[in-house]
Amino acid sequence: MTLTLRLSERAWEPPVRRRLDASRLRAQLDADRYVAAYGLAHLEPYAWDQSEWWSCEGPGGEGIVCHSTGGLGHATTITGDAAATEAILRLHPGAAATFAICSPWHLDALGGAHHVDLARHMRRMLVTRSDFQPAFGPTLALDGRHTRALNELYSSEGGRTRYLRHQIEEGCYRGVAVDDCLVAAAGTHAIARSHGIAILGNVFTHPNFRGRGCGRLATSAVTAELLREVPEVVLSVDPANAPAVRAYRRLGYRDVGPIIETAARRRAVSPGDLMRRWLARRRHERLADEMHGSR
Repeated sequence: MTLTLRLSERAWEPPVRRRLDASRLRAQLDADRYVAAYGLAHLEPYAWDQSEWWSCEGPGGEGIVCHSTGGLGHATTITGDAAATEAILRLHPGAAATFAICSPWHLDALGGAHHVDLARHMRRMLVTRSDFQPAFGPTLALDGRHTRALNELYSSEGGRTRYLRHQIEEGCYRGVAVDDCLVAAAGTHAIARSHGIAILGNVFTHPNFRGRGCGRLATSAVTAELLREVPEVVLSVDPANAPAVRAYRRLGYRDVGPIIETAARRRAVSPGDLMRRWLARRRHERLADEMHGSR
């Protein structure tokens, strides 16, 4: 009886549907492409099978959620109407632990289905080919052979990182060395070549070498390489990190808006919620089978 009542209480909610149409998704994500850039990268043919897409029509338009695996591990990209994305996440919250990327107005929707750990209120910055102002100096092209050196650099403030060889080789990484020691590096989160945008990340300078322009030099080298492939490159920066913001602006990056990047852990749910999720997944699996059979 209780389960029946709980199910009926939410009967008014708009339907959440699985999205299998990459071409239409591209047009919808382009409206928020700087926040949704990681999602755009998963529309690429090589990454499509690593993603699961859901949408829902809300009072302010369509909401879209992408659950994916790849360079960031399990990730969740959220865009569009906040109420619609809340309905999606209630039924399809994704992996038990994920890295969420969204706008500030999606935090309540994310928090309804996840424990949000120390959400980082960042600024998205963009550079284009015409605006890029490179820094000049020697840099080192990094590949799988440099995995250990990169992990040591990224762990130099006490935290431990464990990047794998294939993650370095699949991206674009450049470093700055002093006396044969890697002191700064920058890399790539994803490249959406078909959609003309890439995400630069993992910028880090050893604490003993900050203030010398090493991070800007590594960032410039990666930016230059990415701009050979796509016309736009974005990155995220903590607005309180004034030296980093200045360095990026000197390279031609400009602020294009807020973005949230946060670790998130799926909340425990009631038996009723589990039943709703199971029924929703079965319904979408059945529709997918019907669509496949009609081809």
